[in-house]
Amino acid sequence: MSAQQSQGIQTLLEAEKAAARIVQEARQYRVQKLKDARTEATKEIEEYKKAKEAEFKKFEASHAGTTSEAQANIDKDTEVKLQSITDSYNSHKDEVVKKLLDRVTLVKPELHRNLKKV
Repeated sequence: MSAQQSQGIQTLLEAEKAAARIVQEARQYRVQKLKDARTEATKEIEEYKKAKEAEFKKFEASHAGTTSEAQANIDKDTEVKLQSITDSYNSHKDEVVKKLLDRVTLVKPELHRNLKKV
């Protein structure tokens, strides 16, 4: 009986070792799959980022011309308005200076309207 018990125990130990080996292999397999999944996710993220950056650059390039055209139009309008203001200034400055000098030099002495006449 002791030989059978010894052989039974030996079989159980071998089965336990085999089970431990299977569990260890399963753990390693799981760890490897997680690493692979992370690597794959990182690659997908990088590809997505590159695609979005390219899309943004394309959008930016297509609208950059519009921006420069708008800036040129604004600069042109500004120049026209400045020229108009300058022309108006030059044409009316003599009149304004004359009016100011007349107001300062031509004084009409009058009693204040709040002053009662006695």
